[in-house]
Amino acid sequence: MDDERALAEVVAGYLRREGYEVRLAFDGPAALDAARELDPDVVVLDLGLPGLDGVEVCRQLRTFSDCYVVMLTARTDEVDTLIGLSVGADDYMTKPFRPRELVARIAAMQRRPRRSFATAGRSEDGSVPPLVIGPLRLDLAGREVELDGEPVPLTRTEFDVLAALARRPAAVLTRRQLIEAVWGDGWVGDEHLVDVHVLHLRQKLGDTVDAQRFVRTVRGVGYRMGTGE
Repeated sequence: MDDERALAEVVAGYLRREGYEVRLAFDGPAALDAARELDPDVVVLDLGLPGLDGVEVCRQLRTFSDCYVVMLTARTDEVDTLIGLSVGADDYMTKPFRPRELVARIAAMQRRPRRSFATAGRSEDGSVPPLVIGPLRLDLAGREVELDGEPVPLTRTEFDVLAALARRPAAVLTRRQLIEAVWGDGWVGDEHLVDVHVLHLRQKLGDTVDAQRFVRTVRGVGYRMGTGE
């Protein structure tokens, strides 16, 4: 979805050649209407849409859809990136970009290893035991998280980052390892994207820089799971 029609048509052409079904919308309200009608797997969303900007569209989209969202922006301001991801975008690209790279990122999203999370640790009767870290409970099969018995509303990507860490609680994972576990080994881009999602994850879990109960930073290396204490 992009307000620059020529660019949108070019991107749509690349996606269609790869076998994707594509619907274009050129303003914020139309984008939301299309998302409600189609229940898409992936939304490519321009930050500068008229009517409603991309941030507001993404915010409303997250009230009824857990589709993957790639945010496009012509601005390189870090604040714009943080705002876009804070409302539930999974990835972002700065214009100008190569359409082939966007298609590659979407393909990597579609390959994300969700089944590995749901099947890891499966017991003999076929059930998937939850992961429990102190007051935090992760239901991998149901993709639900509870903290002190209360549900925590995570995006798909936030859940996958947390699950990747929780499944290997004794390991320190680098940004690259988290990228490969969550976005897939075909993903290309700024690996600091991981830091932004970790920031939002910590905020939702009540972590702070000084009190990293659940997601801990290992300086110069990456991140590891905390103990919940």
